[in-house]
Amino acid sequence: MNTSQLRKLGIPDACVNSAIQGIQAAARAGQFKGSEAKRLMRSILEAPEQHTSDPYFGSLAQALIEERNFVRPDPVSYRTWGSDIEGAAHAQMRQACEVPVARRGALMPDAHVGYGLPIGGVLACENAVIPYAVGVDIACRMKLSVFDLPAEALESRFALFKNALEKGTRFGVGSVHERPQQHPVIDADWSITRITRERKDRAWKQLGTSGSGNHFVEFGILTLAVPAPDFGLAPGEYVALLSHSGSRGAGAAVCSVYSAIAQSRLPKRYEELGRLAWLDLASEAGKEYWAAMNLMGEYAAANHDVIHRLVSKLLGAEIIAGIENHHNFAWKEVHDGKELIVHRKGATPAGTGVLGVIPGSMADPAFVVRGKGDAESLNSASHGAGRRMSRTQARNTYNWKAVKNDLAKKGVTVLSAGADEVPYAYKRIEEVMRAQQDLVEVVARFDPKIVKMCDDGSAAED
Repeated sequence: MNTSQLRKLGIPDACVNSAIQGIQAAARAGQFKGSEAKRLMRSILEAPEQHTSDPYFGSLAQALIEERNFVRPDPVSYRTWGSDIEGAAHAQMRQACEVPVARRGALMPDAHVGYGLPIGGVLACENAVIPYAVGVDIACRMKLSVFDLPAEALESRFALFKNALEKGTRFGVGSVHERPQQHPVIDADWSITRITRERKDRAWKQLGTSGSGNHFVEFGILTLAVPAPDFGLAPGEYVALLSHSGSRGAGAAVCSVYSAIAQSRLPKRYEELGRLAWLDLASEAGKEYWAAMNLMGEYAAANHDVIHRLVSKLLGAEIIAGIENHHNFAWKEVHDGKELIVHRKGATPAGTGVLGVIPGSMADPAFVVRGKGDAESLNSASHGAGRRMSRTQARNTYNWKAVKNDLAKKGVTVLSAGADEVPYAYKRIEEVMRAQQDLVEVVARFDPKIVKMCDDGSAAED
C-alpha cells in the first residue's frame, strides 16, 4: 500500500510512516499477503489498543493512540515593546509561540520580519534549541572600542582614520584577508561537528572581515555625560570605533545544516512551523548544534577582535575601554525558577547591570546601555533601530548620491555603503529607545562620523 491509499483508509499523516514500515516488515517475514493489508489497517484503526504488542504493527498502534489523545498545547504569551511594528512580524511571533517547547516570548521595539522568528524576537524554550530562532548569522554582535585620542582628532587627522578603515577592514560576500589573520580561536577544536571541521579553513581566511548587509565598521564620537565606573571611563568625549558583524559563512553553514535536520524531524502535526523546527538538546544533533553555535560565538568575537586590532594598529592608538555583546544567539538562563534556552534573534541581553551597545543608523546615534533586568522581556532589549522599509523599497525610493551628500553636510562621511542601507530605511532610534526605557538605561551616546559598509547590495538577515 502507498501513502495515498493509507490516507484514504484514515491513517493520519503522523502515522503513515509507521504503517508503511510495519507492512514492509510483515511482508518480508511472510506474515501476510498484500491483499490483506487493507483489512489489517482497518482493524488496527478501529481498536489500536488490541495491537500494541504486535511485533510488526505495535509502533503503528501506539502512534494511533497518541494521535487520538493528542491535544495541541495553547500558545505561550509574549509582551510587545513599542507600537511601530508591522503585522507580519507579530504573525511570526504568534506562530513562534505555538512551538510546543516554547515557554515564553517577548518582542522588542525594533522588530521586523525575519526567517522563522522575527528580528527582535525573544523566545524561551525548554530543553530545545531552534536554529532559525538564533538565525543565519550566528552570534552577530556589536563591539565598541574607545581610544586614547582627543575627539578633535577625527577631523584634524581625517586621512589617518580613513586609511585605517580602508586598510584594516574587509567587506562583501566572500571577502577575505590576503594573509590569514592569527587568533586563538583558530586553535579551538573545530572538529566538534562535520560542518565546522569542513568550514575551518574558509573561516580562517575570512577571520577579521565583516561580510555584507547592515554590517558596518565606523569611527565616531562617544559622549559620556555621567561617571560610569563599570565602563571604566570618566565623563567626556572620546574617539571610538564601533563594529557590527557576525560569524560569516561558517555560521550560515551551521544554521543551514542543523535547521535542515530539525525540519526533517518536525512532527507532521507541526509541519506548518517550518523554520521554527527545534532540536532536543539531549539528542545528538542538538548537542552538536549547541557546540557549533558556541564555537561560532567565539569566532564572531574573534572577527571583531581582529578588526579592532588592525584598525588600532593603523591608527597608532591604544584601546582604553570597550564593550561588546551578541544579539543572534541562544543562552541557558533561569527564568521562573526553571532553566530555559533563551533565543535572542536581533535582541540585546539586558540583565541587571549588563552593558551593551544598541546602534541606530549611519545618520543616527548608537547608545551604550545598562540593562535593568526586566523579567517580562526575558532580560532583553532591542538590537538596533530596526528596518521600517525593505531593501528593495529603499533602493527604489532614494538616490544614494543625494543621500550621501546630505550626510556629508551633517558631518558624516560614508566611505562605502549600499543604497538599501540609507538611514531613512530604519526606524528612529530615539523612538525605539523611548519605547524601552524600562528595559535599559543609557550610559553613553556614540555619534558616527566615518562609516564603512559593503556596497554590493547583498543582504544579511538582521
